[in-house]
Amino acid sequence: MGLTGCGKLGKGFLIVINIIFFLLGLGLLIGGILMKVNVSAINDEVKPALNGISVSSFKLGDLVDNLSILFIVMGAFVLLVAGLGLFGACCEVKCMLAAYAILVLLLFIIKVTAVALWFTMKGEVEDTVKDSLLKSLKENYKTDLINGSNVVSNAWNYMFMSVDCCGVNSSRDFLGFSWTHSLSSIPRTCCKNVDSATYLKPTCTPGYNEKGCYDTIKDDITTYGNVFAGVGITILFIELLAVVFAIMICCQTGKEGAI
Repeated sequence: MGLTGCGKLGKGFLIVINIIFFLLGLGLLIGGILMKVNVSAINDEVKPALNGISVSSFKLGDLVDNLSILFIVMGAFVLLVAGLGLFGACCEVKCMLAAYAILVLLLFIIKVTAVALWFTMKGEVEDTVKDSLLKSLKENYKTDLINGSNVVSNAWNYMFMSVDCCGVNSSRDFLGFSWTHSLSSIPRTCCKNVDSATYLKPTCTPGYNEKGCYDTIKDDITTYGNVFAGVGITILFIELLAVVFAIMICCQTGKEGAI
């Protein structure tokens, strides 16, 4: 049984839309990899400072790290599903289209969960994380060394250098702050353009990083998160149409299209 007008329209739609899905999946995969590599707040040296903060029972450092991994997995999954739908539509293979419809529904559920997780995390960051980070800094920051006995204090220093920030709100967080210091009340790791090999220089030239780590990290993560959320919401509507057309082609293909 050949395809009718609606079936042919659905076939054309699936071919075009799965080419777009393939490109979007590639974008999610590459974006997730870039987030994993470029967001300095999720490296192993910095994560101990963030893991002292909980967001919906998750440790903040692990949550941010897992979000980048989630985007990578989603991107790879979209690539595979798009290839399945593209081949099934072009060749009118009934079993492949049925599998495609099931996988797209599963992907739909995963994306709704991911988008909801992102907006939930974003709201809680605005409400609670800043205060929790400031409390962690005051309770755990002991010295501006990266090889001290307190791993959380070490992690804060790594964060200051890798993210180019200082304190939670700004470098003024350290004014009147009781911690072990040798040259200044502001940590040497807050100096501009320093790393683990150069932060112990005797003078802080050309000065200190003034921006707080909270705003720096939030801006960094929000940029990636908003892009992924926007892409995900757009795809959700298209996926519903893709499922409808895949089922329509399956019904019109009948036994002749089964393999």
